[in-house]
Amino acid sequence: MDKAIIVRNLRKVYEGGVVAVDDVSFEVERGEIFGFLGPNGAGKTTTINILTTLIPPTSGEAYVGGYKVGDQDDKIRKAIGLVPQELTADDELTGWENIYLQGSLYGLSRSEIRREGEELLEMVGLEEAADRLVRTYSGGMRRRLELVMGLIHKPDILFLDEPTLGLDVQTRAQLWNHIRRVRSEYDMTIFMTTHYMDEADKLCDRIAIIDHGRIKAIGTPEELKRMVEGDLVIIRTVNGSPLEVSLDGIPGLKDYTIDGSEIRVRVEEGEKATPAIIESLVSKGYRIRSVELVRPSLEQVFLTLTGRSIREEEALDTISYRVMMRRRRG
Repeated sequence: MDKAIIVRNLRKVYEGGVVAVDDVSFEVERGEIFGFLGPNGAGKTTTINILTTLIPPTSGEAYVGGYKVGDQDDKIRKAIGLVPQELTADDELTGWENIYLQGSLYGLSRSEIRREGEELLEMVGLEEAADRLVRTYSGGMRRRLELVMGLIHKPDILFLDEPTLGLDVQTRAQLWNHIRRVRSEYDMTIFMTTHYMDEADKLCDRIAIIDHGRIKAIGTPEELKRMVEGDLVIIRTVNGSPLEVSLDGIPGLKDYTIDGSEIRVRVEEGEKATPAIIESLVSKGYRIRSVELVRPSLEQVFLTLTGRSIREEEALDTISYRVMMRRRRG
C-alpha cells in the first residue's frame, strides 16, 4: 500500500451504547501532516487509540503503515511513535533516563539511544536540561521531552494527540516549529489531533473536521475555507436597528442579516463592498460604531458544518480536571 493510513467505515461503541466514532473513513498520504480538528468528545482520541492499537474498533477496518489493525498490531507498534495527551515521562527520572527507558522498549542499544537522543534533544532545545529530573521541567519542556521519546526509534508514522494542549502561545509556536522540522528532516508522516483552529491551519497539509464521531469534511485548509463563500462585513450602528437600509446594488452581495444594531453582510470581496454598505447606512441617518471585515476561516467552516463553534474553555476544563485527578492520586 502506498498510503500511510487507510481507514474504512471505522466505528467504536463503548459500554452503554455511547458511539465515539461513527462510520469514519479517510486516507493519509505518506509524508503529510494530517489533522483531526474538532472539540473535546468529537472522537479524535478514540480514533488515535484505535490506530495505535490501544483499543479495538467495534467494526470497520484500518491499515497503518500497510499493516492491518487487529491482525498485525505488533508490526504497527514497531512502525509508529505516539505522543499522547497525558504526560507519560516519569517525574522521578531525568530526561535522559526517560529516553533510555523508551528506547530500550524498542530494542535499541545504549549507543543507538545516545546517538539519536543527542540529535533530538538538540533539535528541541533540551540538551542542557537532559540530566535534570523531569519534575523540574516546565509544561513546554515536558512536551518537548515527550516528542523526543516518541521519535527515539525513528518511526515511520508519528501520532500526536493534542500536542500543545495547555501550553502558552509562545511555547505552542515553538513546538509547531519542532513538528515541521521533524517532518522535513525525517520525511515522516504525522497524524495529529487538535481543537486549535490556528494550529490546524498553520501545521496541517490536510484536515478532517470531526464532530460527534463523524467526519464532516476533509481537505486542505484553503479547500475547506472555500466552503464558506465570500467575506463577511459586520457593521454595528449607534442609533437603532438599521431595518430601513437597502443594500441593493452592493458589489458582490450574497445575503445579509440584521440583529438589533448589527448588520452582517456576506459579499464576494469585502474591500469593494464595505464603502458602499457604509454609504447606504449613513444616507439613512445611521451613525457607525464599528466596522469589521472577516475573512473565511476554519472557525467559520466548523460553524457552517456543525452549527456551533469550538470553545477554548473546553480545553481549560479538561486541564483543570486532569490537575484535580493528579492531586487526588498524589
